[in-house]
Amino acid sequence: MENSIDNKNIYYPPGGILIWIIILLEVLTFTIGIAVFVYQKSGDTEAFTQSQLLLNKAYATINTIVLITGGFMMATSLHLLKAGDHKKSLSWIRGASGMGLLFLCIKGYEYFEKIAHGLTIDYDSFFTFYWLLTGFHFIHVLVALIILLFLARGIRKGRYSKDDYLDVESGAAFWHMCDLIWLLLFPVLYLMV
Repeated sequence: MENSIDNKNIYYPPGGILIWIIILLEVLTFTIGIAVFVYQKSGDTEAFTQSQLLLNKAYATINTIVLITGGFMMATSLHLLKAGDHKKSLSWIRGASGMGLLFLCIKGYEYFEKIAHGLTIDYDSFFTFYWLLTGFHFIHVLVALIILLFLARGIRKGRYSKDDYLDVESGAAFWHMCDLIWLLLFPVLYLMV
């Protein structure tokens, strides 16, 4: 029986067209949020810069490395699944899940510190954007982590294989979207003065 996944073309991107429509809408949403942030910053550069200095760049840098590592692990897991190595694929997707959990823990601790110092969503315009943009991203990573855990369970139970990996490919695409969004947020919120 011929695998329909092998017959992909531009109308059937990795993971299927529906996940890419979702990704496009999510990236568009974040891009609009970032554009509004940049516009608002241009009207009050000094206040935004002062608030930006209150962020912890070390946490954000570590989280960037964590997400990129998780993305590599997820790509490796999918590659191994397509090659028929379920055991190694499972190990790598568990590693990617661990990176997602680590990201959430570090970000959660960063949030805890912000709240402890009174830097809440209503502190000023910068922190309103900070909480909305990073909070929305946090939710996306949480959802991606849940997806990866379900996919790992499916790999462990033999539900996915080199002939049936579309769900895993879709989950990987969603996971990589989280990476991409963070790579847009990180420099704008933490680095650009």
